[in-house]
Amino acid sequence: MRDVIVIGAGGGGPIVAKELAARGLDVLLLEGGPRHTEPEQEWDHFESQALGRFRWGPADRSKPAWMREMPHNGLSFQISGVGGTTQIYAANCPRAMPGVFVGYSGADAGAYDVSHLFPFPYRELVPYYQWVEHTLPVQTAPMGTKEALFYRGAERLGLPVNTSKDVSRDSFRPHENAILQPGGTAGRTADASRLLWPSAQGCTFCGYCMQGCYQPRQAPRNLKAKRSTDNSYVPMALTASRWQPGGRDITLVSDAFVTAIGVSDEGGATTARHVTWRVGATGERVTEEARVIVMAAGATESPRLWLNSELPNPNGWVGRGYTDHYMDALIGEFDEATGSSKGPISAARADFPGRGFLMNISVTPGLQAFMNGFSDGGLAGFYSNGHPDDAGADTIGRLVGNRFARFMSNIDRLLGVFVLTDDDVEANNRVTLSRTYAADEHGAIPRIFLDHRHRSGRTVANREFLARKAVELLRAAGARTVHRLNWPPAIVHPHSTMRMGLDPADSVCDENAAARAVRHLYIADNSVLANAIGGPNPTLTTQALATRTAEKIFALEFGGDPWVGRESPVSSIDHVVTEAVSRR
Repeated sequence: MRDVIVIGAGGGGPIVAKELAARGLDVLLLEGGPRHTEPEQEWDHFESQALGRFRWGPADRSKPAWMREMPHNGLSFQISGVGGTTQIYAANCPRAMPGVFVGYSGADAGAYDVSHLFPFPYRELVPYYQWVEHTLPVQTAPMGTKEALFYRGAERLGLPVNTSKDVSRDSFRPHENAILQPGGTAGRTADASRLLWPSAQGCTFCGYCMQGCYQPRQAPRNLKAKRSTDNSYVPMALTASRWQPGGRDITLVSDAFVTAIGVSDEGGATTARHVTWRVGATGERVTEEARVIVMAAGATESPRLWLNSELPNPNGWVGRGYTDHYMDALIGEFDEATGSSKGPISAARADFPGRGFLMNISVTPGLQAFMNGFSDGGLAGFYSNGHPDDAGADTIGRLVGNRFARFMSNIDRLLGVFVLTDDDVEANNRVTLSRTYAADEHGAIPRIFLDHRHRSGRTVANREFLARKAVELLRAAGARTVHRLNWPPAIVHPHSTMRMGLDPADSVCDENAAARAVRHLYIADNSVLANAIGGPNPTLTTQALATRTAEKIFALEFGGDPWVGRESPVSSIDHVVTEAVSRR
């Protein structure tokens, strides 16, 4: 019997695995997708190939993707594999806004979803934020031309600079990113022959974050620029015995899709006991027991697994409360160079507590064309699909024909701004099991429903406020034309489908991220977040919370001292880990 089985090696699972392995527990980490061990040989920057490689599907990429039902216009943007969606994330790592936690009394306290607060104060999570920020590490993003333009617009709007990692007022600042700062020749040349480690270190400004980071070439895996969990926490978990006295290396099994969590009745309490997974390559079913099971399969797959396992759902909240930051995208056309295709895809932000935030976004040509075509607003200049407001932009919807050709003629004169709202936790937005499509080899498939036509009044008001601010910022920065795309649901930041909360009537987990209805079962992915965290990118908060959850598991389930393993923080780029990983 294992001490702990963790289901999912994406943004949250490896954090729990690493923290518990450092405390000497026997941890099995299961991942349904592939493990890319040689990204320099397996990956490239061609967008069409990356879209086939990074997807929600099996390790054998000759087989079709796994099915999900979405009965509306939209996009589910998660991928399988060790590292999960962090393999292609922007690596933005801001903290949550303090107002989404219980006990907050700032001037903006009433502006949030106060019915669904985190069940502990913000200050309690700060040490765990600091721990993860050191481990990844999280650093202030490097600046370039596109960031300078964003700041020019923010300053002209009268926004002050925020020099703190905490948000207490409308302001702008550089992103805190999990991307290593450029060093040596990195960021100073486009000559690939001069961008080899150790001459080049950290971000090489290649601009291909969304295609998976394998820069700088020849660097050990744990010194690749972007700190996705396959580059940071997974190497640490696999070598825990070498950098932590008393630590124990985890067992990682990829191509292992978990299909069921088995339970027993112990003294009238439903108790998690074992996990069954399907080996993708052979179809074999494997079952293993554990004292504790941690679900970290994501905001769509964790509720699907719960429902397929027929676990208790006494309040009906499993799968409910799907939040996604109700995103939108606005793009400005400039007469001057923006450097849009160079460097990290997002490095600057403007925060509006109680509303959400804006961040610059810059992508490569294929993704820029795709982003323009992803719209719920009709065809620009022809029809708006009934949307009542363009937020002051020159167009709303997709650009087509010669106008689109001119738009795409020089992407280094474009600057994109994403809108990310603090959206309400709404019970009607949810994951259920599909009744329309046949089950796949893993059981009934998930049905994702986001009622974007009937979002709460606060959510819609937040989105329109931020879209207008984005138009104002782009114009103030010098944009001659601004386009609003009016996105349908873009499931890039899904949260809260297995939420923790104060009230057992509308939450799945308690303040320790322990399932209320099943003993010895915890959740450590975005689905456990109590709300939309104010709008910021969720990964850092999920990872800080997973660190806290690992500590709770160690103390509550194994009788351990929660401070064991926290005496001396170790970074994923420290020399001892570098040596260990480079020998593997």
